[in-house]
Amino acid sequence: MSIPSPADEPLICSAKGCPAPATWALRWNNPRLHDPDRRKTWLACPAHRETLGDFLDARGFLREVAPLAGSPTLEA
Repeated sequence: MSIPSPADEPLICSAKGCPAPATWALRWNNPRLHDPDRRKTWLACPAHRETLGDFLDARGFLREVAPLAGSPTLEA
């Protein structure tokens, strides 16, 4: 998972070892551990959006995939 960074630094993809800037927010929760309204967030670059999403979805954890504010994804 990415560590919060100062506002002037880009947010980095949560995929292990990936240094790419994140453009997607994958919001999830584990219903066995979290209240239904709680959301945790993984960040994803375009290359890892699908694989991270598939990982969460296979476990029934994925709740939402949304473009990150300020990312070029919103302009597309």
